[in-house]
This record gives sequence, structure tokens and C-alpha cells, in this order.
Amino acid sequence: MPSKPQPIFPSEQKILANLGERIRLARLRRGISADALAERSSISRMTLHRAEKGFPAVAIGTYLRIMAALQLQDDFNFLAKDDLLGRRLQDLALSKARGQDG
Repeated sequence: MPSKPQPIFPSEQKILANLGERIRLARLRRGISADALAERSSISRMTLHRAEKGFPAVAIGTYLRIMAALQLQDDFNFLAKDDLLGRRLQDLALSKARGQDG
């Protein structure tokens, strides 16, 4: 039996919906039909529809295939690229460690 989808926060849902809308707009700007993009992405038309609507169950690999078909795959390199919080936490831990050594 498939596992029950985990609930997501409204702010996360909005991010997914915005991503889906950007994908839809990129498709329309290129003059590509939904059927053609689904075929180029090797996914069903329904899966493309769900991605464009920001459904949380759509796999990240599916988004990558869609974006590759739109020649936007390089945008994936920017996901989690600048981890400012992680760097601050690391710097704080290092400065505390230096304080204990000194």
C-alpha cells in the first residue's frame, strides 16, 4: 500500500506552486504544448499537469527532466547553493572552539 503523503506547510506549498507556474510560463514562452513537453520529459501529461500545479508528490527528478526538456536544467545548480545559515553556524562553532583552545 502506498504511504500517505506527508502534509506540507502553506509556505512550502506556495514555493512549489510558484515553481510550477514558472515551468508553465517557460513552456508557453517556448510555444511548446503540454503534450509535447510531457513526451520530451518522458512523463505522462497528468504528471506534467501536477508539476505545473505544484503538487508536493511530484518527484524532484521529474522536475529536473521537465526543466531539462525546457533547457533550464542548469537552474538546479542553484538549489541550496548559498547555505548562509550553515556557514554562520559553522563559523560560530569554529570561533567557540578557538576560544576554548586559546
